[in-house]
Amino acid sequence: MKDMTPYGIRQQIRSGEFSENTSGLAQGFVQGNLAIMPKEWANDFLQFCQLNPKPCPIIGMSSQPGDFMLPDLGQDVDIRTDIPKYRIYEHGVLTKEVTDVTEYWQDDLVTFLLGCSFSFEEALIADGLEVRNITEGVNVPMYRTNIDCKPAGRFSGTTVVSMRPMKPADAIRAIQICTRFPSVHGAPLHFGDPSQIGIADINAPDFGDAVTINEGEVPVFWACGVTPQVAIEQAKPPMCITHSPGHMLITDLPNSRLSVL
Repeated sequence: MKDMTPYGIRQQIRSGEFSENTSGLAQGFVQGNLAIMPKEWANDFLQFCQLNPKPCPIIGMSSQPGDFMLPDLGQDVDIRTDIPKYRIYEHGVLTKEVTDVTEYWQDDLVTFLLGCSFSFEEALIADGLEVRNITEGVNVPMYRTNIDCKPAGRFSGTTVVSMRPMKPADAIRAIQICTRFPSVHGAPLHFGDPSQIGIADINAPDFGDAVTINEGEVPVFWACGVTPQVAIEQAKPPMCITHSPGHMLITDLPNSRLSVL
C-alpha cells in the first residue's frame, strides 16, 4: 500500500480491500478529515471552522449540496466510498461505523474536508525526526482537552489534539517545521505536562492508539481534525457523517501546495 498512488489506494478502499488507518500512506499527498452535514447546518459549521483554523482548516468543500464527487481533490473521488471507515452521528450520538455511506446519502448534504496532521508528518520525517505512531505502525493517539474552541451558531466544544513524543530539542524543531503548514494544523499547541490541557492519562488516548514515550521525551500536541466530532456531539444535528479517527481521504493534492514557505 505504501508504494501505491492516491488513486490506487482509493480504489482499494472503494472495493472494500482496505479499511485500516491511513497514516504513512501516499507520501507526498494531502490527507483530509471529513465532516458531512445537512445544508441547514452547513453555514454554522463553516463559520465554526473559520473561527477555529488550527483544529479545523478547510482544504475542500462540495460545490453544491448533494454533490458526492469531489473532482478538485482528485481523480474520481467519491466521498461516499473512498474513506476507509466512516462514523454516523444521529442527534449528536455516534450510532454506527461503516465502510461505505452510499445508503445514508441525502440530496441536502454538504461535504467539508479539513487538513490532517498526516500531511506534516512527512515533513518531520524528511528533517530526520521520528514520528512514533509511524515507527510503531499504529494510529496516532488523540485526546480531548480543556482548550475551548470559539463558538459559531450551534457549534461549540473543546479542541481535540494529536500527540507525538519527542526530545525537547526535536519538539522545538517540529514547531519550526510545522509553522510552514497552517492548512494542516500548523505548529503544536502545547508540549510537556498533559494535565495543563486537561489530559489526565497520556497512556489512555480518547481516539487512536497509545504509543511509547521514552525517557527524556516530552509529549508534543497538535490541534486535530477530530475536533469537529466533539462539536457535532454538542450541537446534535439530526445526521452527520465523519471519518473514523485516523481513517482519512487521500487526495491527489501534493503536500507542497500546503507549505507557506
